[in-house]
Amino acid sequence: MGDDAAKALQYETDFLSGVDANFEAAKGKHFRGSIWQRASHDESDRLRAMLASNRIYDRELLKALPANRRIALHGFERSLLFWKRRTGVAIASVLSPLSHFASGAPGQKAPPIGLGEVSDHVRRLVGDARVPHVVGVCSPSGFTEDARKARLDMPNVSVVLIEPDGRGGWKTSGAGESVDPRVLRIFDPEGANQKMGRVRRAIEERSADLLTGGLSLSSVSQAVNLPDDVVKRAFEQVAASDPELRMTRKHGEFLLFRGAPARLGENRSMNVIDRIRQMFAGGGDEVGKINLLAERRAALAQRRDRIYEDIVKLEKNEADLLAQGRAAVSQVPKRRLAAQVAQMRKDIARQHTTAAMLNQQINIISTDIHNLTLIRQGQMAELPDTVELTENAVRAEELLESLKADEELVASLATGMQDATVGEEELAILREFEAVDEPAPSTAPASVRRAPMTHEPMAEERQPTQRDSAQRARGADAEPT
Repeated sequence: MGDDAAKALQYETDFLSGVDANFEAAKGKHFRGSIWQRASHDESDRLRAMLASNRIYDRELLKALPANRRIALHGFERSLLFWKRRTGVAIASVLSPLSHFASGAPGQKAPPIGLGEVSDHVRRLVGDARVPHVVGVCSPSGFTEDARKARLDMPNVSVVLIEPDGRGGWKTSGAGESVDPRVLRIFDPEGANQKMGRVRRAIEERSADLLTGGLSLSSVSQAVNLPDDVVKRAFEQVAASDPELRMTRKHGEFLLFRGAPARLGENRSMNVIDRIRQMFAGGGDEVGKINLLAERRAALAQRRDRIYEDIVKLEKNEADLLAQGRAAVSQVPKRRLAAQVAQMRKDIARQHTTAAMLNQQINIISTDIHNLTLIRQGQMAELPDTVELTENAVRAEELLESLKADEELVASLATGMQDATVGEEELAILREFEAVDEPAPSTAPASVRRAPMTHEPMAEERQPTQRDSAQRARGADAEPT
């Protein structure tokens, strides 16, 4: 129920906002009057009572459900000095099955509105029948078939039924023969820009068909449920905005296909004979050839699609004949049905052969278009020739060699500068920095320098003389025993 209620609420909001804007534009044009009064109503109290009867007291749920809102525009004209006279009433109303949404039953789709509900609703809305009324009733869940076909011929009352068409748009129909077509357009909440945008989105969704063939106006019009003139204007806008899209008419059908990008100075007014001559010329304009081939491919693709549709119909007829033959009791109708089935199968085979031939033709044209597109792309790139490539390569190699030589020269100069700037005194100091374990040499004169203190004995101590030995010997004899 959540998704169904959300959609119904969205439809209610979109309908009222669109029709309210149309009411403002119709003041003084389609609706008589110089003084206007606008009123808004809803059935939120009735919906709240329904929820309470089902023991549902959720305020957030109440805001998420449609409330059958409506707007009324009353027109007046000046009468005498202080009086005004009513000229008409325009009402835009939403009629949803509130009992369904208030029941809280999940997974059930909202039922459509029937003829009885529409009649009762219109009679409640219309007050003074002497004043002209225009009433638009919108059902987010749709109408039953009897409600669509009914004629609510009430005096001074024109009734319009509005419902979503399931394709992003709206379906408006008059409940009677006296409904003015201009009134139908007033109660259409979808503006012209929104319709054009819907057609453009449909073209974007089927953009793959533009590469292999084209889009016909009738197929797009049927898909979006819009008039042919609206789709045609959308085709023209899309073709004008995209330089690769073209629009043409073949066998009474407007086609949109993808060709080559337009160039400055392209002659669009060229007749058919000149275009064919240009196509089969030895040189010539590849753009014109691509466009002409793409146009022919689009026409062939549309013809092939129509043949496929005919094959589907023939296969359905064949299935019906087979079912009749199985159900027949007598041999006479069985033989007749067998002959019809045999003929039907031959016709289907012929249509398949024609479709296969068209596919081959489309494939050949697509291949030619592909080759011409590659040629044109190569011409647009304006690549250099072999001589230019060779010359540029030689110049680049010479530049790299010169740059390498300059780099080596700069390195040698930097080395020479370093050697020239470092003197003998500085080199000695650098050697002192490296010899951190050795003491610095003394600056005293050589005559007063002392031998360095080491752990090894002096040379004189290591080699005693003969005089020292004699003295030690005499000293030993003189000592007392």
